[in-house]
Amino acid sequence: MRSYAAVDLGASSGRVMVGRVGPESLELAEAHRFVNRPVRVPEGLRWDVLALYAGVLEGLRAAGRVDSVGIDSWAVDYGLLDADGALLGNPVHYRDARTEGVAEKVWATLPAAELYGATGLQYAPFNTLYQLVAARDSAQFAHAERLLLIPDLLAYWLTGEQGTELTNASTTQLVDPRTRTWSTEVAGRLGIDLGLFAPLREPGDAAGPLRAGVLEETGLRGPVPVRAVASHDTASAVAAVPAVGERFAYICTGTWSLAGLELAAPVLTEESRAANFTNELGIDGTVRYLRNIMGLWLLQECVRAWGEPDLGALLREAARVPALRSVVDAGDAAFLAPGRMPERIAEACRASGQPVPESRAEITRCILDSLALAHRRAIEEAQQLADHPVDVVHIVGGGTRNALLCQLTADALGLPVVAGPTEAAAFGNVLVQARADGLVGDRTDMRLLLKATQPMTRYEPRGDAERWRAAAARLGAAHQ
Repeated sequence: MRSYAAVDLGASSGRVMVGRVGPESLELAEAHRFVNRPVRVPEGLRWDVLALYAGVLEGLRAAGRVDSVGIDSWAVDYGLLDADGALLGNPVHYRDARTEGVAEKVWATLPAAELYGATGLQYAPFNTLYQLVAARDSAQFAHAERLLLIPDLLAYWLTGEQGTELTNASTTQLVDPRTRTWSTEVAGRLGIDLGLFAPLREPGDAAGPLRAGVLEETGLRGPVPVRAVASHDTASAVAAVPAVGERFAYICTGTWSLAGLELAAPVLTEESRAANFTNELGIDGTVRYLRNIMGLWLLQECVRAWGEPDLGALLREAARVPALRSVVDAGDAAFLAPGRMPERIAEACRASGQPVPESRAEITRCILDSLALAHRRAIEEAQQLADHPVDVVHIVGGGTRNALLCQLTADALGLPVVAGPTEAAAFGNVLVQARADGLVGDRTDMRLLLKATQPMTRYEPRGDAERWRAAAARLGAAHQ
């Protein structure tokens, strides 16, 4: 048995998990959890990355002896370093307003269809590419010598060595998914200096040992290597989908829902671009072909607005509300910003001529029905666009705890749903580290180990399939 520390950072919290891996065993335990609370300052919304780093150090101290460390986090955001390697200000939050209207300026130079054909990335206003264009006239950017994505920034502080992990780099909209290298064409036409980025690393590559100062602060005995894992948390989560064979779809659930397929090659057609699917890179040469859906952010924001009521009781009440009474487009950018979420959902229902949900249970049921419909649409369209049929849908991540959402997704798709593991990103992180040590084989072996050792819940579709078809049609008509 060997022990691995998985630093797993989400949009609202971070954690350090310890995975123990043997030939036929896989265990995961939480060593430390800490809040990830963005801060609004006069110039905009920022990540408190120093607090995150302090949480990582505290987590490594709590983890005790480990054989290596890996870091995964959300995508697209970055820190800028000066010539001395010092951080130039707190990283900007992807929900900051600075990228409003930037995409249209980019498309004036590089049309959206050409940009998609070169990078395969769906349009999202916060893609790193748009952030860079928004920032390049700033004083901070003028002094930048290096750009490190969030997991790479933390790895740099732990080791003193710089690199750019590939799965996360693929979310910048500056990587060609066919060659799995930087797109010099896109960068050149938009005046982006690729020299800002550190050399690319693959999942499993060495990222350097913990610095002496880190060893002293955490009480660990060196050497302790840090490894590049699939550092985009979705890439780690997809690596931990306990699927057998290739005819499966996945939904990585949490603040976002990432719904799609694992493919051998990208889908770069105009139809794919129009449907807003993205081609992000995964482990072992795979492509994560998926759509970003607003996810449980909708419910999280409502719960926050309601003063944090008991979620279990709220979901039980929502299960008793009539199904599909009112639904909204869970992928609508109108729901991206924080604040007033219950009112905004009610307003969207009113604007589309549907009954307006009033109680907390009615709003919650509207959100979960809407998410199930968004999952249905994404998985059905992905199969058509990629010509890749599926027989089962795997839900991993925080949404596995929401039995109502899992059942509604099975009902909406008319396919069985297998839920688990909940801590998929951390499991994927640990397994890539263990594979680098030779404890497990290819990703099939990783998934078989997960299937054999982790609890899963299976949901069979039930109810009236025609009602879901009618609701999907109604939602489509309302947003034309």
